[in-house]
Amino acid sequence: MHDEHASLAKTLDVITRAAVELVPGAEHAGITLAARGSRFESRAATSALPSRIDELQYKLQDGPCVQAIWERETIRVDDMEHEDRWPAFASEAVRLGARSMLAVRLYTTDDTVGALNLHSSQVGAFDDASVDIASTLATHAAFAAVAAVREEQFRAALASRDVIGQAKGILMERFGVDAEGAFGMLRRLSQERNKLLREVALAVVESVRPPRER
Repeated sequence: MHDEHASLAKTLDVITRAAVELVPGAEHAGITLAARGSRFESRAATSALPSRIDELQYKLQDGPCVQAIWERETIRVDDMEHEDRWPAFASEAVRLGARSMLAVRLYTTDDTVGALNLHSSQVGAFDDASVDIASTLATHAAFAAVAAVREEQFRAALASRDVIGQAKGILMERFGVDAEGAFGMLRRLSQERNKLLREVALAVVESVRPPRER
């Protein structure tokens, strides 16, 4: 996780692969993220099954993963065929090949919540040791995932600053204004077009690039 901390995608991939290797009973793993104001998103699935199970839960707005995220608890399903907490979900999950499931709240930031979801085709695949190991993994994964998010945000901020700087330079040369005046032009364009400042700046930069470089 430490080696891949600069990339959220790579960090999540390491987490799910580690879960299959380390958690007793786990055959498949995936991560669900839900950003504030947006729908659930499946990430880093080790096979097609976790994504299919996630899509089913998103459609029904119910299931082990959804409950783990919003209720902030760990959910274990020993036999999906005899599960009555989410009858509509459980019957379809069995058809997809998931007989046991373990959902662990992954982490929470100001904007994002998530869960680590483990699946097995066997009944009673997860025991107390599975829960303990998955919970420990989720705790370590939380720090790694948050670090990756912050690293990506930092890089995006640097990239935005560079683009805005380039755009200011272009406007200063084109219109004979100083840095403050160029920034004011970008800000006005941002407001008039209802676009982010970085998007406006990028459009300015793109406008002076040769076609083959765009």
